[in-house]
Amino acid sequence: MSASNKRLLLKIFSLFSVVRGYNILVVIIAQYLTSAFILAHDKPLRKILFDPNLFFLVLASSSVIASGYIINNFYDSEKDLINRPKKTMLDRVISQRTKLSVYFMLNFASIFFASYVSFRAVVFFSAYIFVIWLYSYRLKRILFLGNLIASILTITPFFVIFIYYKNFETVIFIHAMFLYLMIVMRELVKDLENMQGDLAQNYQTIPLVYGEKWSKFFLSICAVLAVIPLMLLVSRFEIGQMDYYFYASLFLLVLFLLLLFFSKAKWQYLLLHNILKLIIVAGVFSILLIDLDEVINRVF
Repeated sequence: MSASNKRLLLKIFSLFSVVRGYNILVVIIAQYLTSAFILAHDKPLRKILFDPNLFFLVLASSSVIASGYIINNFYDSEKDLINRPKKTMLDRVISQRTKLSVYFMLNFASIFFASYVSFRAVVFFSAYIFVIWLYSYRLKRILFLGNLIASILTITPFFVIFIYYKNFETVIFIHAMFLYLMIVMRELVKDLENMQGDLAQNYQTIPLVYGEKWSKFFLSICAVLAVIPLMLLVSRFEIGQMDYYFYASLFLLVLFLLLLFFSKAKWQYLLLHNILKLIIVAGVFSILLIDLDEVINRVF
């Protein structure tokens, strides 16, 4: 392989790292599984998979998420160099100017995709893009508000699908509550991980303002609150074999709290972060467990 080809390949890996392509792939899968087996489970699978409006909503969401990672990377380059030096060095293979160019291209693509669906979709995604920029530029530095906005922005792609199908069943809100609490906890743990870089860049985060003990207290409260929707879903609603996922999540939350009590080093907080990430990602694929017979019949 020539030097120019190696350089090109490195730039592709760098861009993939900046936009966190693996996260976007998980979101795409989650949007389709949520549509097919929760929000529109009464519709033929083929109709959902080949629905052009859903396809363009997913494309618009993916483009905005990717652009969001880029602008966040742009503003956090100095902080990330302290918190994640190896990843940051890979991300810096692509120049800041190129990142901004790709950022604007992705935002334009998102609006173009949304325009296929409706004018309201264009307005929604325009607002989504603006709030992501505002969060990256200013809001993430504000105590409490940064965590709150980050969690809302993360769950927004699912809100788009929810609005599209207009499914207002109670079970949907309870699922969303559990997911939201997991995302809030992940944001709090990230603050514990990134204290060194946040301090250097004068970020107002809960660990820096109130200390690690209060951060752990807030995390414990969130974990206890997460048990409420978890138990409601298991005991009050028909979720099929997905209850195994929630029992496993309960075990992981207990493990999380035990480890949290003893955690002090960055690698320990990274472990806690990965436990929460496992709960979130496993939750995506566990949607298939709601009704395995239906999944088999609809797929085959």
